[in-house]
Amino acid sequence: MPSVASRISTRDRVNAPSAHGSAGPAATGDPATSDQMASAELTCPADLVRMAAGLGIEADQPSAVCPADARRLSKVLFARLRAAEEGTAEYSYVRGTLIELNMALVKFAASRFTHRKEPVEDMLQVGTIGLIKAIDRFDPSFEVEFSTFALPTISGEIKRFFRDTGWMVHVPRRLQELRLVLAKTSDAMEQLLDRAPTPGELAEHLALTEDEVREGLIASQAQSASSLDAPAPGHQTDGGSALADRIAREEGAFETVLCLETLKPVLAALPERDRTILSLRFGAELTQGEIGRRLGISQMHVSRLLTRILTGLRAELQAEA
Repeated sequence: MPSVASRISTRDRVNAPSAHGSAGPAATGDPATSDQMASAELTCPADLVRMAAGLGIEADQPSAVCPADARRLSKVLFARLRAAEEGTAEYSYVRGTLIELNMALVKFAASRFTHRKEPVEDMLQVGTIGLIKAIDRFDPSFEVEFSTFALPTISGEIKRFFRDTGWMVHVPRRLQELRLVLAKTSDAMEQLLDRAPTPGELAEHLALTEDEVREGLIASQAQSASSLDAPAPGHQTDGGSALADRIAREEGAFETVLCLETLKPVLAALPERDRTILSLRFGAELTQGEIGRRLGISQMHVSRLLTRILTGLRAELQAEA
């Protein structure tokens, strides 16, 4: 099946002379047909097909209409959209049809950012939001092509998506813009110097301080992140050591902190005397005899109490696990 861009305009097919030498319906210029097109309500695909046929356009599938016919049909639909009352069935249908007719603009705008790592589906979704905003704001009375008006809005929406969600670590807008300036300047100077420019050379060229340039270079590293499981620089992808093996270290106190956090709610539920015994034994590190003298009980009693308390704690923690 030929692509949309390669399809012959349906206007040319309809306007072509028939075998009997008569012109197509769009060439008749019948005023009655134009009046019917202007007055007929447009709320369903059948209405659209009839209206488009009056223009010499086949619109069974709006998304498959060739670009030239999409522009002609969009002009008529924009006039209908501005004349319709917002919230009516005609307004909703015409607005939806305009979105479907002009999705090619979204795909074109998204194709300019395919070098980015973001999924194309996300860019198309965000670009469609820009297309809807452009349709709602477009004024046909300015006599400007809709594509000319819509493309900056669609591209701006995609760029805003990159700015707001495309960074692994959020940095201020000032540093995001500085990163772009540094990248363009660095590429240009590298062509002239036949090597990567130093921060000092970039600072001199941009009339900035070296600290500002270094801050921008550091911020550029926050746009994307590498997996700790990825091979370390200088190692082969197969069987090489991972980044985690070189920069990670065992945290000795982690298990202790985890155990303490797990014990907190369990200890809080104990009677006050049991908490006191545990605090004296494991916090103050007193012997069982010293604890007994403080509490006025025997060392053997303290031993039995500790055994009961610890057994209960162990059983409760195992039950939670």
